[in-house]
Amino acid sequence: MREIIFDTETTGLDNKLDRVIEIGGVELENHFPTGRTLHLYINPGDRKVHPDALAVHGITDESLKDKPSFAEVVEKILEFFGEGRWVAHNANFDMGFINAELERLGRPPILQEKVTDTLALARRKHPMGPNSLDALCRRYGIDNSHRKYHGALLDSELLAEVYIEMIGGRQAALGLGAAENGRKTLVDNEDEVIQPLGIRPRPLAPRVTEAEEIAHRAMVDKMGGKAIWAKYGA
Repeated sequence: MREIIFDTETTGLDNKLDRVIEIGGVELENHFPTGRTLHLYINPGDRKVHPDALAVHGITDESLKDKPSFAEVVEKILEFFGEGRWVAHNANFDMGFINAELERLGRPPILQEKVTDTLALARRKHPMGPNSLDALCRRYGIDNSHRKYHGALLDSELLAEVYIEMIGGRQAALGLGAAENGRKTLVDNEDEVIQPLGIRPRPLAPRVTEAEEIAHRAMVDKMGGKAIWAKYGA
């Protein structure tokens, strides 16, 4: 199962008038982070960033002047999401903007059945709240002290950890810790960049028997090129 945990930043709150100016996404496969991310800034045309929105995300009109329009990056966005689920916190807000942008280009909308709202999940799991992203980070012991402004990629990475916790899997969340050492990402509208994973000064002693290794490789071969392990040569 493939999911993209994502977030957007916008010029304001009205998706009929305001525009998407930043989108970030984190790829999960079977609730496990693959290390592949998307991060794009987008030129909103003649729509200016509202002062209230600026106070939240800190993205200025000046910084967006040389960025591509949504029309120029829509294929890159849709290719990254592919057939995966769109997962966002308060997804109605983000999907309202995404679908409004798609409508302006004559594109079909993303259907509701392809969307997961982590805010709705949190409200069911923690009915007494609070259930903001910051509150959920505190609840699950996720460090968000470096979050001075809302940022689409940073918020997506935090939400990915929160989401994994909400569905009961801290072990998978450990994979996000490798993001600083190595990941494959689309950053600032540049081509895909592969950053090397960190290398331990002393490798851990193997604890897998030869028979287990043979059985594992046979299983990975059956799964084909989409196996997560195949991406890292394991």
